[in-house]
Amino acid sequence: MRLELQVGLGAGELRSLQGWLRADPVVRRSVVVGVRGGVPGPGDMGTVLDVLELVTGNGWSAASFVLAVAAWRQSRPQRPQVEIRRGETVIVLAEGSEEEIARAVRALEAVGGDEGGDR
Repeated sequence: MRLELQVGLGAGELRSLQGWLRADPVVRRSVVVGVRGGVPGPGDMGTVLDVLELVTGNGWSAASFVLAVAAWRQSRPQRPQVEIRRGETVIVLAEGSEEEIARAVRALEAVGGDEGGDR
């Protein structure tokens, strides 16, 4: 399954989340984290870091993944919004409440059962 993550507050926060996910042993076992850059704007040097791309494998745990993202958000001074996409499904973590985390896990588990073509 392929997922895309976008983070409010810019590329620095996206890099921080990338490092956090790569350092989490539970997530690291079942998710490959990469980056996709965008086209640089006027005055920018190099590519712009837009999206984290994640590919899940065997042992995927939506709950572990969402909890890792929520823990990262809690560690940030401004707690940026995180948008998780899989195909047409968009999940937003903005509050960090237990309800929001549970909804995100349910949504990822629901799309995770879909064996669509983005695997």
